[in-house]
Amino acid sequence: MRFLHTADWHIGKKLHGFDLTAEQQDAYEQIRQIALDERVDAVVIAGDLYDRSVPNEKSVTQLDAMLQDLNLTHQLPVLAISGNHDSAPRLRTGSPWFTATNFYLHTKLSQAFTPVTLGDTQFFLLPYFEPFEARRYFDDPEITTVQAAMVKIVATMKSTFDPAKKHVLVAHFFAAGSSHVDSETQVMVGGLNVIPVSDLADFDYVALGHLHGKDALHAERVRYSGSPLKFSVSEADQQKGVWIVDTDPFTLTFKPLTPLRDVRILKGAFDDLTAPDFYRQQQVDDYLAIQLTDQRVIPNVMQALREIYPNVIELGRADGPVKLAEELTPVDPHLNPSELFDQFFEETTGSALTEQQCKWAQTALTAANKED
Repeated sequence: MRFLHTADWHIGKKLHGFDLTAEQQDAYEQIRQIALDERVDAVVIAGDLYDRSVPNEKSVTQLDAMLQDLNLTHQLPVLAISGNHDSAPRLRTGSPWFTATNFYLHTKLSQAFTPVTLGDTQFFLLPYFEPFEARRYFDDPEITTVQAAMVKIVATMKSTFDPAKKHVLVAHFFAAGSSHVDSETQVMVGGLNVIPVSDLADFDYVALGHLHGKDALHAERVRYSGSPLKFSVSEADQQKGVWIVDTDPFTLTFKPLTPLRDVRILKGAFDDLTAPDFYRQQQVDDYLAIQLTDQRVIPNVMQALREIYPNVIELGRADGPVKLAEELTPVDPHLNPSELFDQFFEETTGSALTEQQCKWAQTALTAANKED
């Protein structure tokens, strides 16, 4: 059995307000091509297909088209689960006829105990769940954490193991020893929802979702695929991609994805970053977190940078706050707002307010006072 392991597509996600529809479509097309080139027997998606529990119409249309393309057009079996970002009831709409085309989407805990058998492998599709769901399913009041639930879940799954088959768990949680980045929603409090890797030792492979980096965990047979795209600046140094998994003999191969627009950190002085000799060598359409080394005030700095780099997502000072060249003028706390504004305008511009400007200022102050 050879399958592709991916997760955390987060269809509909925005990056600091920038729409990622084109980037997500491009990443999907690369994943599909890898699946076809590698002649996989199935595609596994380990949760968080959507970014929001109530995705908008555009996101639903995009994901539907992707799944139909994989499953109907290219006739690839798809095995997927809901993640913590997904709405399980919404995601499973239409599920009664999914299996007719080898599309297996599990969104309820009860479904996890009926394995999907493809080739030499039993797949156990365990959607994201809360402890109360396991407590209710097993009728066990002692289950108060995901870890406690996993002990019973794994034992129940083992009871259905076919000894002649390989056994793969597809799940969406935080495994012990892994690390997270800014764009991942935390689903644990005080470590209570961390699953020890040792609890998963009965499976030949565990295909995980939830963490966005493939290197979040280095257990030999328990892996995160990571997200197909970089969803935060903290992911700037990550190599995105998918795993190709062979069950017998077991091999694991990482296939990288090339971003349509990368997420990068750009550091330097303002004059250097805006020099044509420098920016002409850059991919200026990338999503950039710019760290200025300047310690001076730069008027309209974001506007000036975005004239060259249109997709600036963060702007900061590499060496701390701006150092002002002069001491700030003390403010007399007894002045009324009009007098404070007159004083500020004169110190800033070097000239006093005109009669018309005084009228405008007074009108604005009166309106502000009414709002208060």
